[in-house]
Parts: sequence; structure tokens; C-alpha cells
Amino acid sequence: MSKQNRPHVVVLGGGFGGLAAVRALRKAPVDVTLVDRNAYNVFQPLLYQVATAGLNPGDITYFLRSVHARQANMRFSKGAVRSLDTTTRTVRLDSDVVLSYDFLIVATGMTTNYFGIPGADEHAFALYTRDQALAVRDRMFTGLESAVRRGQPHDLRVVVVGGGATGVEMAGTLAELRNNGLGTLYPELDPDRAHITLVEMAPQLLTPFGARSQRYTAKALKKRSVQLRLSTTVEEVRPDGVIVDGGELIPAGLVIWASGIKAPEDVAEWGLPQGKGGRIEVDADLRVRGFDGVFAVGDIASTPEPLPQLAQPALQSGRHAGRQVARLAAGEATEPFAYVDKGIMATIGRSSAVAEITHLPTITGVLAWAIWLGIHIVSLLSYRNRVATIVNLSSRYLSWPWSFNAIVGEVRTPREADVGGGPTTKVGA
Repeated sequence: MSKQNRPHVVVLGGGFGGLAAVRALRKAPVDVTLVDRNAYNVFQPLLYQVATAGLNPGDITYFLRSVHARQANMRFSKGAVRSLDTTTRTVRLDSDVVLSYDFLIVATGMTTNYFGIPGADEHAFALYTRDQALAVRDRMFTGLESAVRRGQPHDLRVVVVGGGATGVEMAGTLAELRNNGLGTLYPELDPDRAHITLVEMAPQLLTPFGARSQRYTAKALKKRSVQLRLSTTVEEVRPDGVIVDGGELIPAGLVIWASGIKAPEDVAEWGLPQGKGGRIEVDADLRVRGFDGVFAVGDIASTPEPLPQLAQPALQSGRHAGRQVARLAAGEATEPFAYVDKGIMATIGRSSAVAEITHLPTITGVLAWAIWLGIHIVSLLSYRNRVATIVNLSSRYLSWPWSFNAIVGEVRTPREADVGGGPTTKVGA
């Protein structure tokens, strides 16, 4: 117990699950410390819009200390977990801060999984954090500037690895950027010499979706001139492209990795039981197996019944864990977690999406896109985020084809030494 004889709850991770847990404890007689290596929450479903210059990073980030404005029992501590001792119930951060806890909620999320594929970690660009999205955006525009300087001696080529929602959204938006924006922003370049290829090892895109959604998605991407390579396994990533089945090289100057996640490696040092993908094993009430005062929620949790790696399971499990902590603090028994499946959605581009909403028939096209857009804007954490996102996405989608608003950051100026091309400047090969 804390000095005020109130239980101290430490929540590791300020993502969907962590924030939901914190907010569920708003009226509970406990003190809450939220811990995250970043000072902000990032709305991951719209990271691809940052990577493709449609949104500012600030449009989808939320200052975690702002939570205190509406929740007096919450404090924030910035840092990454250096060690966890479940015997002494302490968490040591890389800032040398040591936090004692009565209850612990682990909501650290996952990290990119390269599946041990040679060169993937070194040469591919992931799309799981804000910094990674900015790296994709800056690399893309620096490469375009270099192509202009070099007179476009080669075709521009991008390979997206992974046919899930992130890969589909990224490939579709890149294709629209090429089809609608490249000629306006870079009249020196030939859009017909810019190619986007989506590689997926399964025989279909969007595996969790139904057949109708999968067919619509493939058709919509092909309509945007995205080259689909289904039933194709990546064997190696190189600076000049990816090697797939049988040693074939698909050339690319930019490889975007949107294929799979896993638990961060340091979770293995915390002494908690782990299952597939390094996830922390939990019981029906989301308590970590064998640890009464420790909960795990969101993607990092391996539940008895597998859950999709989406925002809704993280939000619902985080809220449930917070409520169970409040029950334990009040001397009450915990309750099992029951996930309410609200459906799944993915967007391919402007006026094109798929939505499989529970108890409704599959929706595709403009209506699905409008639903997807509305839900994502409403889900942003503040009015400022919502207004900024509406303004910037409206500017992107309503101004085509007369203009193209690209939100860029660090675009390196090509030097004479770059004219011959190199891995730091190439977007095409």
C-alpha cells in the first residue's frame, strides 16, 4: 500500500489498452502511475497516413500527461522498463526511477516481427511507431528528390511486404499518391515508371476477412495498378529489393515491412509466462498466470481464447483489467473477460474500403470508407486531434486532382555524390 494507504497501480504502456485501464480506475480509491518510453500515445491505425504525407504526426499523437487534467489520481512517468521484480513488486525504469506497486497492468504492446528473414531488420522499413512512419515518409521524398536530380535513370519501385490491413492500406495509398500526386508534385518524373508491389505469402489478402472483402480488396488494388504477388514468400531483403521463392529478385529502392508482430525481447527477462509470439499468458480474468496482482492486456496478452490484434480487444481488455483491479482493491472477486466483437474494417484508398460489422452484411466501397473514416476520427483521443485529422484528410482527398497537399518533414538535399545513386537515396531500382 502507498503512504496514504491507497493501493498503487502501475500501468506499463500508454497505448489503447494502457489508457483504457487507467481511465477505468478514474473513480477507484487507488493511485495510478502510467509508464511509457514515449511522452505520447500514437493512434496506430492512421500511421500509414503519416508515412504517405497525408497527416502530421501531431494529428494522431496525444500527450500522456494530459490525462491528469481529467483524472486526479493519475501520474505519468516517462521511461522504458529496465527490470521487473514480482517478488518485491517493483519496476525499475531506464531513468533509474524505481516504482513499487500493489497491482501491475502490462500493456506494452508488441514490436515488429521480421521472422528471422535475412536483411529484413537492416533494409526494410517497418510501420509500427511514429518514428518509423516518419522514416518511411522522409526516405520516400528524399529518394524522389534524388530521382529528379539524377534524371530518373531507373524506374521507381516500392515493395510492401504483408497483405494484412496495414499492408493493404499502405499499398493503396502509395498507389494513389503516385496516380494523383506524383505528376503535380514532381512533373520531372514519369508516374508510369513508378511501381508498387504488394507481396503476401497467403493466397489471399486480408486473411481475417470474408471472401467477398478479399475479392473486393484485390480488385480495388489492381484498379489502382498495384502489382499483387500472392502465395509468395520473402526469403531475403536486400538494399536493391526482396528475394522471393526460387531466388527471384523483385527490385525496389524502398521496402516497407507490414508483416507480423511479436513481443519485445526484454519481456522474456521479466519472469512472466510466455506463449506464442512471446505473449504473456493470462487466465480468464486477464491476470497473468500464477501472479495474482499482475494483469496483461492488448496485443501483449495471450488469452485463453485468441483475440484479433486490433484496437477493440486492447480497449476492452484494458478497461476490464482496470475494473478488476478496482474489485480486488475493494476486496471483491474478479470476473472473467468477455470480448464483444464489433467487426473489422480496412481501407484501400479514397472512397474504397471494406467493413464487416457484427450482425450486418459485408459493406464495401464508398459507404464502407465513410464508416471507416468516421469511426477512426471519433476514436482519436482529443478534439484537437479530430479537427486536425478532418482538415488534413479533407485537404488530401477533396483537392485531388487539382492540387496535392503533401505534409513533409526532413527531405535531404541530393548531393553531387548522390547523382550516381546509393542505398540512402534510392526509391527505385
